[in-house]
Amino acid sequence: MAILIDAAIWPAHDRLWCHMVSDTSLEELHAFAAALGVPERGFEGDHYDIPESHRDAAISAGAREVSSRELVNALYLAGLRRRPHSPDSTWEPHLVARLDERKCEPLPTVSHT
Repeated sequence: MAILIDAAIWPAHDRLWCHMVSDTSLEELHAFAAALGVPERGFEGDHYDIPESHRDAAISAGAREVSSRELVNALYLAGLRRRPHSPDSTWEPHLVARLDERKCEPLPTVSHT
């Protein structure tokens, strides 16, 4: 049971972003994100998009740094992501909002205490 976070290498909206997931459940992920003050609009179906400026706070709160490949593999192993063409897939791309299709407001300031 862990929260995983990859490197902030994904550009959008003049920032770099990373992904934060749970290797266990969406409930665990939502609880962790809420404790950090991450807005629900950052949720992307099975992960949260986190700006680089908030990555250290997530790590300080217990998120474990992993590669993007490890992060995606953890989602598959936990059953939180299915391969798009698998027979049991419930993945529906039209239901997953894209970060660049919505307005992004700054996240709240995170205290590093």
